[in-house]
Amino acid sequence: MTNKTTPTQRALNLWAVILIIWSIYRTYFKMPLWFDEFFAKPLVFVLPVFYYIKNSDKKPILQSLHLDFKPSVVVKDLLSSFVIGGVFLLTAFLASYVKNQEITLFTHFPGINQLTLILTTALATGITEEILSRGFVLKKLYEESKNIYSSVFFSSILFFFLHVPILFANTKITGSMLLMFMTTDLLLSMINGLIFLQRRSLTVPILIHAFYNIIIGLMFI
Repeated sequence: MTNKTTPTQRALNLWAVILIIWSIYRTYFKMPLWFDEFFAKPLVFVLPVFYYIKNSDKKPILQSLHLDFKPSVVVKDLLSSFVIGGVFLLTAFLASYVKNQEITLFTHFPGINQLTLILTTALATGITEEILSRGFVLKKLYEESKNIYSSVFFSSILFFFLHVPILFANTKITGSMLLMFMTTDLLLSMINGLIFLQRRSLTVPILIHAFYNIIIGLMFI
């Protein structure tokens, strides 16, 4: 008797392929950050998810990912993300203290070009990683288990593994800073997972993720 592969198993198989390709890319190709966020991640993270949703799930992509771009919804989600993002701002101050033994977010204010790059790459990262990790992987885990906590936990572990090639390839992140970022990544994933399942919206997790990445970007200028 042939065992039927469940949609969740197929989705996790796709995630594993994405992780392998991304790990190879991060190991052998040292491209600029803007290339990773605007070209590599959309191709590796997002395109396979869109293809899967369209051809396997046979559902509208935006509806399946719980993306709603109505102005009233976006404004409400933006306000919520600022409140929750404040938690990560406090974490950034703590990480800065661990690194510099003083509470500072950045040593100098970035120029307009540098600030624009930080903002746009942070948003791009939030979009691609949340589409894969929350809109696709977490949703599939929850649809099968119907358990919020187990699906959020396991999807957060997968989110962490997705960041292993990035964290360990970054020479600026070592020692206690590495541990801090590993812990914060898990915390970010769990918070975003709970918000996604509660609100059935991917917009807030994207904005929170972007806010977090802006803080990280400012810390390393």
